[in-house]
Amino acid sequence: MKDNVSNLTSKKSYPWLVVGMLWFVALLNYLDRQMLATMKPFMEVDIAELVTATNFGRLMAVFLWIYAFMSPLSGIIADRLNRKWLIVISLFVWSGVTLAMGYARNIDQLYVLRASMGVSEAFYVPAALSLIADYHQGKTRSLAIGFHTSGIYLGQALGGFGATLAAGISWQFTFHSFGLVGMVYSLILIAFLREKKTYAIDTVKRSVTQELSAMGKGLTLLFSNIAFWVILFYFSAPSLPGWATKNWLPTLFSESLNMGMEQAGPLSTMTLALASLVGVLVGGYISDRWVTKRLKGRIYTGVIGLGLTIPALVLIGYGSGLVMIVTGALLFGLGFGIFDVNNMPILCQFVPSRYRATGYGFMNLAGISAGAVITNELGKALDAGHMNTVFVVMIGAVALAIILQLTVLKPRTLDMTDELLIPQK
Repeated sequence: MKDNVSNLTSKKSYPWLVVGMLWFVALLNYLDRQMLATMKPFMEVDIAELVTATNFGRLMAVFLWIYAFMSPLSGIIADRLNRKWLIVISLFVWSGVTLAMGYARNIDQLYVLRASMGVSEAFYVPAALSLIADYHQGKTRSLAIGFHTSGIYLGQALGGFGATLAAGISWQFTFHSFGLVGMVYSLILIAFLREKKTYAIDTVKRSVTQELSAMGKGLTLLFSNIAFWVILFYFSAPSLPGWATKNWLPTLFSESLNMGMEQAGPLSTMTLALASLVGVLVGGYISDRWVTKRLKGRIYTGVIGLGLTIPALVLIGYGSGLVMIVTGALLFGLGFGIFDVNNMPILCQFVPSRYRATGYGFMNLAGISAGAVITNELGKALDAGHMNTVFVVMIGAVALAIILQLTVLKPRTLDMTDELLIPQK
């Protein structure tokens, strides 16, 4: 068995096999978290507190807050430890939490479980993206990350069918089934997934003070770079509409189009996610070719994606009728996918491999904190009937992110490999 695995990892195709294995993990990552957004009408029969949009918004937001604040820690750990085991343990734990959600009987239990899912899922994305970036250096990086990210969007799309399963069988069965699938798949990763560090890990035992000092040095190098601050904002500003659409689009479809959630859930998530899936593949392909001609090629590609989300938000927020809302969702998904696939590749142009998981962890903190705020505010806005103001704020944030991205970020290399970050001037 060990010889077979060794032969497999030595093949030139293994970096793409890594993407394939992590693609399914990414699918489960978003499927498990997205199902709750579409199963509200079925769960509220057994858990009455879910009837109000405000309570449901808080439940969705607690995951985001925990996930956000755990992300920097998970990134720091991923840069210093074996990412394979972080991915395996993360998958096993959040899948177990998904299974346990089928046994929840009140909103307090759901709060605890969603918070636990936030902790466990936070360890996956920084570790997975930095691992893929190390396996795919140069002109295949964006496309490899694009394929991985397509799993995220397909998981988001399939999450919409949680409502269909809940209607046909039960919401408890839906959580139990997908939780069990993830726990079994984590065992497959143990056998076939391998780590690949492009730098040496210091295995010398240190005191707590020495460890904190080393971590502080890395954080200082990151935050002394003006480019990293811009990347943080550029990542977080689109997260406002990004998380708003993920968490509330099923409800908006249901209420705006007067259809049951068992139809609105799959329609909304499939529309958004499949358009995003196309976006990440198109954006990855274009970016990998543009960057070989111009170092800002990845930045320009990301900006094109963000530009598409602005008219999309106008259609979703102010449109009426099936055609306008679905068109807005398709346009938003396409643009967000083009933007999303280039975040880690852009980070790689300003941050060396040793600090990329840490950097992406802080990006998650900034982006998902924004998502938690907007998820909660949209819940209040739905109850109060003044969503227009929220959409104006989101459009303004995206426009400012585009301006900063174009004017401030000036990459000097395709792949930052120096041990020290050189602050931009």
